[in-house]
Amino acid sequence: MSDTELRITIDALIEKEGLPQNYAATVEQTILPLIEHIVSLRNAKNRTVVVGIHGAQGTGKSTLALFLSKLLYDHYQYPTVSISLDDLYLTREERRALAERVHPLFITRGVPGTHDVELGEHIIDQLRTAGPCDHTRIPAFDKSRDDRVPPNEWPVFEGRAEVVLIEGWCLGALPEDDKALAAPLNTLEAEEDPLGIWRRYVNQCLKGEYQAFFGELDSLIMLKAPSMFRVLEWRTLQEHKLAEKTGRAPNEGDPAQTAQDLRIMSDEEVARFIMHYERVTRSCLKELPGRADVLIEVSNDHSLSRPCFQAQS
Repeated sequence: MSDTELRITIDALIEKEGLPQNYAATVEQTILPLIEHIVSLRNAKNRTVVVGIHGAQGTGKSTLALFLSKLLYDHYQYPTVSISLDDLYLTREERRALAERVHPLFITRGVPGTHDVELGEHIIDQLRTAGPCDHTRIPAFDKSRDDRVPPNEWPVFEGRAEVVLIEGWCLGALPEDDKALAAPLNTLEAEEDPLGIWRRYVNQCLKGEYQAFFGELDSLIMLKAPSMFRVLEWRTLQEHKLAEKTGRAPNEGDPAQTAQDLRIMSDEEVARFIMHYERVTRSCLKELPGRADVLIEVSNDHSLSRPCFQAQS
């Protein structure tokens, strides 16, 4: 693909995603250097590489993964698949069972403990070892219905992947010291987890199976949000867009149908929802910038800085 063809692909993606035209500058200063980093890593390893994209809600992980996968596939001829950690959420029934067994807060998707990381590892293994004609189904989760899409409707990737992109809000997170869990961080923890059962279970999951899953990564990119306040603001905006996309506002029409079929949250519900994520998000904002292989600052206006490639010991 020539430079002209590359520009056409970029412009088409910008238009398709409804992004401002100045996103082309982001592609130039942020995304293309990331692609060079991934290509260099793939060539050095001489095998399938797994690249993680960490970022709090609303930082632009999905958009970044889309551009990386499209350009790597079309411009560099590296078959690339993108997987969202969100698409590995347990089904609603599985979360209901977890909520009954451990703590009621686990009915809400998001925190460590509510993902099927074993499924994620299985998919990565399939993508690494697939033959030219093999097909790998990539899990999908429907947030508007708060449940996993039936497996027969999952998108299919053909052949072996040269690059696997995994994006997720808690990707690469470390568990906290047990002493840090004693005091509640927000009203959700104080009122609904006064004994600390929920947050301790989340932390225990981070110590075990999640660290094994994060160990699959060959490189970790961090999109660093400016503050927890912006995370709440951006996540609220995401819910507004989801409502527009489905053509249904929160609490509109039949309340039973809205609750069961179109799980669109009000602003107040989003604020409570974000409290589930707050502890791990704050921890990551504090300590992950020093561990990530690539650090990208996200400004208040959502613009991305140039990548800072950090030497790892």
